[in-house]
Amino acid sequence: MQEMNPDLVQVESAHFIGGRYIAGAAAGRDVLDVRRPSDDRVYAGLPVADAELVNRAVQDAWSAFQRSDWARQPPRLRARVLRRWAELVEADAALLAPLEAVGSTRPVRDVLRWDIPYTADLLRFYSELADKHGGEVAATGGASLGMTIAEPYGVIGAIAPWNFPLVMAATKIAPALAAGNAVVLKPSELTPFSALRLAELALAAGMPPGIFNVIQGDGRVAGDALVRHPRIAKVTFTGSTRTGASIMAACAESGTKPVTLELGGKSPQVVFADAPDLDRVARLVADGITGNAGQVCVSGSRLIVARGVAERVIEGVAAAFAALKPGATWDSAATLSPIIRPADARRIDGMVRRTVEAGARVACGGQLLQVVGGGGYYAPTILTGVDADMEAARDEVFGPVLTVQVFDDEAEAMALADHAAYGLAAGLHTADVSRALRCARQLEAGTVWINRYGRSNDFVMATGGYKRSGIGKDLGREAFDANLRHKSVLIDIASAD
Repeated sequence: MQEMNPDLVQVESAHFIGGRYIAGAAAGRDVLDVRRPSDDRVYAGLPVADAELVNRAVQDAWSAFQRSDWARQPPRLRARVLRRWAELVEADAALLAPLEAVGSTRPVRDVLRWDIPYTADLLRFYSELADKHGGEVAATGGASLGMTIAEPYGVIGAIAPWNFPLVMAATKIAPALAAGNAVVLKPSELTPFSALRLAELALAAGMPPGIFNVIQGDGRVAGDALVRHPRIAKVTFTGSTRTGASIMAACAESGTKPVTLELGGKSPQVVFADAPDLDRVARLVADGITGNAGQVCVSGSRLIVARGVAERVIEGVAAAFAALKPGATWDSAATLSPIIRPADARRIDGMVRRTVEAGARVACGGQLLQVVGGGGYYAPTILTGVDADMEAARDEVFGPVLTVQVFDDEAEAMALADHAAYGLAAGLHTADVSRALRCARQLEAGTVWINRYGRSNDFVMATGGYKRSGIGKDLGREAFDANLRHKSVLIDIASAD
């Protein structure tokens, strides 16, 4: 399925609590307009969960955690539910893909080709960890037996971003559920509906009602009430650094609960003169900043390139940009996604304009695009002559804007690649293995890609940032372990004389 009629996509404007939809008057008094990014048309209303409804969702999850066998049953049975859930996600592609695409920046063909298979395989990956963890016997004295026991926290509060709604929701909930926790998820109010279908499918797969609840609303009301709730034992969030700091503060104020935060980035793509196949490198650099129109936390937004090959690489990137066709997520010919909101497209344009006023030069792009049907679109842009203090090089743009800085030696390349605030990801392009490993060690980034750029389906590879790019890890065994707490047990086994 490559084409879809966006006007035929039906959504549930509701919360999902205790295994059923909560809609109408019971769902909350405030309603937000939900718009399609592709044409900026309102296509649904979203009920906003107030503190009372959030409390209901969390208490329901806590009750389900206590009364069900989700955490206490043999882990293999929990794994079976997750595997069945993955099968249902794949089988539901014809419904799930249009639902995901219509209200997000994800083209329907990409949802079918990548997002849905990725989500299903992610559930399978964590199902395989469900029965492969345990505690340890500690090295205590001979008169005692010491053990550490791994246990789920209870109820995890998860807040997912709008840029990959389905994938990022699964990234948050899969390890938490596999570890035996209950989850209350708040998806972004901009892209709220695919999470509801995911919850329906979890129930159909055999997950007990209430173990996975979904509340709708904005961060100011619903999100804040969720992270502050006393029954929320841990919070996991992906989004902006500013919001992450606010969540961390709220968690400290409401019980010092642990957090996993994947936050902003200004990731460098470093190209050395010996990089194999510069044409391929240029395409990788272009894809690294235009995928999802640059609305990706790990976007490679800073090109750090050797002086001798800079012109050729820039020309190759510009050619790749020129070949992109902006269009709606339901347009099979489109290859450049819309910006999530027209206001965000204007924000991107403002950042570019101020950077140019500060002395940068536009090599290509640098303007808003007018696309038939409306919506916010921005031309893929290359800015040369920038320095680290200019806005577009300093701050996260979250759009298809690539800044360029040129270096003469390895030491200068590493100095330019270092960012004062962010350290989420980085790319290195070189044929010299020793240099690649040497530089990978120097880069302050949670993920380093060498002669590639972007995530793969290797779920065992954890992701997470250094500096202000976050705390903790998503994916990998690390994410699973982060959803478990450890209890020490000491038994006196000395004989009674």
